[in-house]
Amino acid sequence: MNVLLLRIAQHPLIQVLRNRNLIMLWIGEGFSVLGSQFYLIALPWLVLQVTGDTFQMGIVLALAGIPRALFMLVGGAFTDKFDPKVMMIASNIIRMTVGIYLAFLVYHNQVEKILLYLLSLIFGLADAFLYPAQSAILPKIVKPEFLLAGNSIVQGTAQLSIAVGPALAGIVIAVFSRESANSAVLNDAMDMFGIAVAFMINASAFFISILFFLTIRLSNPANSPGTSENRGMLGLLWEGILYVIGDKTLIYMLFVAAFNHFLVEGPLFIGVPVLSNSRFTQGAAAFGIIMSGLGAGMLTGIAVAGLLPALNPKRMGGILMSLLSLSGLGLIILGFMNNTYLAALVVMLMGLAQGFVIVQFSTWMQLRAPSHLLGRVLSMMMFASVGLVPVSQALCGLLIKFSVTGLFVGAGIVVVVLNLVMSFRREIRRMGLYSEPKKPTGIA
Repeated sequence: MNVLLLRIAQHPLIQVLRNRNLIMLWIGEGFSVLGSQFYLIALPWLVLQVTGDTFQMGIVLALAGIPRALFMLVGGAFTDKFDPKVMMIASNIIRMTVGIYLAFLVYHNQVEKILLYLLSLIFGLADAFLYPAQSAILPKIVKPEFLLAGNSIVQGTAQLSIAVGPALAGIVIAVFSRESANSAVLNDAMDMFGIAVAFMINASAFFISILFFLTIRLSNPANSPGTSENRGMLGLLWEGILYVIGDKTLIYMLFVAAFNHFLVEGPLFIGVPVLSNSRFTQGAAAFGIIMSGLGAGMLTGIAVAGLLPALNPKRMGGILMSLLSLSGLGLIILGFMNNTYLAALVVMLMGLAQGFVIVQFSTWMQLRAPSHLLGRVLSMMMFASVGLVPVSQALCGLLIKFSVTGLFVGAGIVVVVLNLVMSFRREIRRMGLYSEPKKPTGIA
C-alpha cells in the first residue's frame, strides 16, 4: 500500500499541483472558459430570436472570428514581447465589458443587428490576444517534464467548464424565460430575460478569472533569451514565420489543423442550434445539452492523455490522425439524429478523441518551439485553426438552408478521407521523433 501511495504521489499530475502559479492559472482559466461558454450559447440564441435567420447567426459568429484570425499573429508577437499575464487580463476585461453591455441591451429591449455585429467584432479582437497568451504562459510556470501533466490539468478544467457551461446557459435561458412568460407583462423584452441573465453570468465569470490571473507571478514574464528587444512588431512576426517555414512537419500540421477546424466547427456551431430548434423538443436546453456532451468528451480525452504514458514517437502521428477521423464519423451520424441524448453521446465521443489530440499536440508544440518564439509559433497554429472558421460558419449558415443532413454527412466524409490521407505522410507519421528544425535565416 505504501509503495502504491508513493507511486501516486510521484505521478506528474500530483507533483505539478504543488505549483502555486499553476493553481491560479488553473482556476482562472476555468472561469474564463465558463464565461465564454455562456457567451457562445447566449449570443447565437439571441440572434435566432431577434432575426429568425440562420444565415444572420452565421454572420454574427463569423464576425467574431474575423478579427480573431486577422490579429492572432499580432497577439502572438505581443505575447512574446510583453507579459502574457497582462495580455490575458486585458482581454478578459474587454470581454467582460461586452457581456455587460449585451445584458443591458437585451434587458432594455434595445438589441439591433448593427450592435450585435460590432460587439461580436470586439469580442473576437480580444480573443486574438487572449489565446496565444494562454498557450504561451504555461511553459513559463512549469518545467518541461511536467508540461503534459500541466496541459492536462489546465485544459481539463477548461473542458469541464465547456461540459458544464453550455448546459447551465441553456437551462438559465429556458428557466428565466419561462418564468417571465408567466408574468402579467408579456413582451419581447421579458421573453428574452433569460438571455440577459446568461450574459450577466458570462461577465461575472470573466471578472472572477481576472482576479485569479492577477495573482500569478512570472519570474521572466516578457522576453526570453534570443529575442531582440529593439526589433519592431513586423520583425517579430517575420522571425516567427521564417521559423515555421523552415519546419516541414509544422507546415503539414498547420494544414491538418486548418481543414479539421473548417470542416467540424461550422457544422457543429451552426448545425446543432438548428437541430435543437427544429428536431429536438427541448429547444435551447437541447443546444446546451449537446454542446455539453462535446465538453464532457473532451474533458475525458484530456484526462486520459494526462494519465497514460506518452505516445510511442514512431506511431504518434498515425494515432492522432486516426482519432481526428472519428470526428468525421460523428458528423455523419449526427446528421441523422432525432434524439437529444443520443446526439449528445455522439458529440461526446467526438470530443473524447479531440481532447486527447489537443493535449498531445499542445505539449508537442510547446516542447518543439524555442521559448522566445513560442507565442508566435502557437499563434500561427491557432491562426490555422480559427482562420477559416468564420468562412465555415457563414458557409454552413447558407448551406444548411438546403439540407441539414447533407451538411453533416458531406463534411463528415471529407474529414475522414483527408485525415486518413494525411496519416500516410512521412512527416506526420514521424512527428513524435523530435529533430531540431533548421534555424530561420535572413532576419534583420
